[in-house]
Amino acid sequence: MDVTLATILLGVLLAVLIVIPRLRSKSDQPEKVASKPQNKGVQTYSKAEVALHNKRTDCWIIIKDKVFDVTSYVEEHPGGDAILDHAGDDSTEGFYGPQHATRVFEMIDDFCIGNLEK
Repeated sequence: MDVTLATILLGVLLAVLIVIPRLRSKSDQPEKVASKPQNKGVQTYSKAEVALHNKRTDCWIIIKDKVFDVTSYVEEHPGGDAILDHAGDDSTEGFYGPQHATRVFEMIDDFCIGNLEK
């Protein structure tokens, strides 16, 4: 049982190390940067607005009162559909779980679209 769990964790970590650099290089492409709207202020979203984005093809999550559009990452998520468990809702607890390597904490900022309304 312990060997199986260790194998799964190792597989997830390796997948993260392979997928994240690929995502970083994709986000550095000029067309992606140019296609993002340039907001002068920080956008704020209500929980009700975030809740509307709860599908594989339109997936927003909340992490520590910030809103992230992770739609483009859903298919590449090393944990499979686990990212959809809290689609349109707060994913803070799951995001800070032991399954994520430290690089994930740096990468997530690329998906931030605003703050959660207080």
